[in-house]
Amino acid sequence: MLRDITLGQYFPGDTVVHRLDPRVKLVLTIAYIAALFLAKVALAYALMLFALLACLRLSRIKPRAALRGLRPILIVIAFTVILNLFFTKGTVVAEFWIFSIAREGIYTAILMAARFVMLILGTLLLTYTTSPIALTDGIELLLGPLKKIKVPIHELAMMMSIALRFIPTLIEETDKIMCAQKARGADFETGGLVRRAKAVLPIVIPLFISAFRRADELAVAMESRCYHGGEGRTKMKTLKTAGRDYAALVCGAAVLGAVITLGRF
Repeated sequence: MLRDITLGQYFPGDTVVHRLDPRVKLVLTIAYIAALFLAKVALAYALMLFALLACLRLSRIKPRAALRGLRPILIVIAFTVILNLFFTKGTVVAEFWIFSIAREGIYTAILMAARFVMLILGTLLLTYTTSPIALTDGIELLLGPLKKIKVPIHELAMMMSIALRFIPTLIEETDKIMCAQKARGADFETGGLVRRAKAVLPIVIPLFISAFRRADELAVAMESRCYHGGEGRTKMKTLKTAGRDYAALVCGAAVLGAVITLGRF
């Protein structure tokens, strides 16, 4: 299960999606999330799904790698579907014991499940096709105007980038600790809730110690390289927008406008 968490991973490539300006990808991701929450009809969700599949196709991300990121949240999706299925009022189509299923509940459950799946895949696509360094630069440049009110934009962008970068590392470290504890006879799968909670302690404590050690090593490495924040720093690669970036923004605006328009009917 831990290896199925792919958030923060970057798959290098030379596709159109990989070459897009990270600022453009950030804006498109925000617009995509907004469109998902504004979508109210099945046709709007179909349009969003088509846009998502087109981006996945252009990025050449393997479907297995994309779908693997959904496994950790399958329980959340199932819980959301059950809630909408049994607690949405409307025309009853099935009834048993104290529960009833309405036609509107089935419709809402399907749309909510589709929204969850597309939301996760859309945000994962951003990290799959954007390196942590490029993502940091994009966030910093987009939030650049906040520097006028003394907001530490560079530091915030750096912390977000480091957090994303270390998600796969911490997952791998957790898997190693679990394997080591199982080799010593630890049992994480049987027993009641209290027993399972106690069994997690031998994992959490070493994981926290390892995370603090890695953070200290990273701080020492940054200080030894004379890192002192974003003031006066230059960049090896300067972000520049190209024709494909403007075309992507136009397509994103068209999809968002179409979703808003469909929601009015």
